[in-house]
Amino acid sequence: MGRAAKYSEQDILDAALELIADDGAHAATAVAIAKRLGAPSGSIYHRFPSRDLILATLWVRTVQRFQRGFLDALGSPDPQVAAERAVRHTLDWSTEHPTEARLLTRYRREDLIALWPDELGDELRTLNDDVARAVRSFAAAQFERVDAAALGRARFALIDLPYSAARLIIRESAQPAWLTRSVLAASAAVLAADMGTETGTVERPAGDGGAA
Repeated sequence: MGRAAKYSEQDILDAALELIADDGAHAATAVAIAKRLGAPSGSIYHRFPSRDLILATLWVRTVQRFQRGFLDALGSPDPQVAAERAVRHTLDWSTEHPTEARLLTRYRREDLIALWPDELGDELRTLNDDVARAVRSFAAAQFERVDAAALGRARFALIDLPYSAARLIIRESAQPAWLTRSVLAASAAVLAADMGTETGTVERPAGDGGAA
């Protein structure tokens, strides 16, 4: 019977994140991670043959952790409350987790699928499915319709606007005092505007692999 590993994959990723916080992504090498954990470097290479795979795996974990809070925020049955909570989550999380927030700007899901189809492909293909379903449910509650126009507006208000603001937070290493109020107002305005004669084809059910 094999001996249980002393350090888990999560321990390795935690150590990598600490190194990134201290000295940047280039510092998260297998040798440096092993030194921080007090483990032989071979045990790191056994799980992660390259630094790039370590960073990619950490990126996936970071997305998943961010999304848990976003989905919880968007879970309120009141669309207005849900939207405000979701926007605040993106801004506050980016402020409170600066290292992770910077890491999220490093990759695109599609690029990682191409680079690591065997190691990360399954996780990456479904990475945004829960968010896509949540945004779809939000659009149905907010607009009483789920078509391209409603979904596009919901995505812009809940995702595109706060993501742009999050990049400002990352660049400035701080959240300007005016930012949250401004983004909340812009998001609310997008969601409150009359749909009028906007039309769009009804989209396929969530879960088809599309990103939110």
